[in-house]
Amino acid sequence: MWLFAMFDLPVDSPEARRRYTRFRKALLAQGFSMLQFSVYARYCQTEEISHSFRRRVRETIPPEGEVRLISITDRQFGKMEVFLGKIRRPPEEAPDQLMLF
Repeated sequence: MWLFAMFDLPVDSPEARRRYTRFRKALLAQGFSMLQFSVYARYCQTEEISHSFRRRVRETIPPEGEVRLISITDRQFGKMEVFLGKIRRPPEEAPDQLMLF
């Protein structure tokens, strides 16, 4: 399962830029990767883990701007069409699960 965070935050003042930067850094610290500008995704092994990260993201949302969260399955993610210019490339693969011995 993939959790997407998509956002449009104001950057029209120094304080707004700081809030934007804090939010973006919080996403990165929580394991999200940038897919495109203002579109970040994180792989979650279960729906419960996805809900946990949704809660964490909600706690860091700045007071202004728009943030959208959506979860999609691996199968839906795999159907994504990704183009770099006119060249099609495969979507990112789910990371391997960490094995502890």
